[in-house]
Amino acid sequence: MRSGSASRVAVLVAGPEHVAALLPLIKAHALFERSAATCTEESLRSALAEPGAVLFAWLALDESGRAIGYATATRDFSTWSGKPFLHLDCLYLTETARGAGVGSLLLDTVKLFANRQGLDEVQWQTPDWNVAAERFYLKQGACVTTKQRFRIAV
Repeated sequence: MRSGSASRVAVLVAGPEHVAALLPLIKAHALFERSAATCTEESLRSALAEPGAVLFAWLALDESGRAIGYATATRDFSTWSGKPFLHLDCLYLTETARGAGVGSLLLDTVKLFANRQGLDEVQWQTPDWNVAAERFYLKQGACVTTKQRFRIAV
């Protein structure tokens, strides 16, 4: 794929019927970020189900129909701006799909979705060690806001 181009890639809105293609990418993404994914087919299918879907997803397919990347997002609200925004939870490409414009294609799709939803901002985070992702996002026109992300089990 690296020698190819994003013009031969299709991006589709992923729904519950795409869980089998999404889940391996989600698990690979978690491993790439030195973690583990505990998402199940059932929980992912439920999150993508209409009506009341809490997760929006897009799947990038190469010319043979093989899943080579994905993006997921949720709607959130900023108390500082007083407005909703789209939280880009994940954007991941298989290693062979990187550098061919597929990431830009996925991010543009997410931005268009946010715009069509009446949202004027997309926010996300990436690990501080992932300098390739940082370079990519800056090249796309993103700005950096420095924060640390915390989580706690309840």
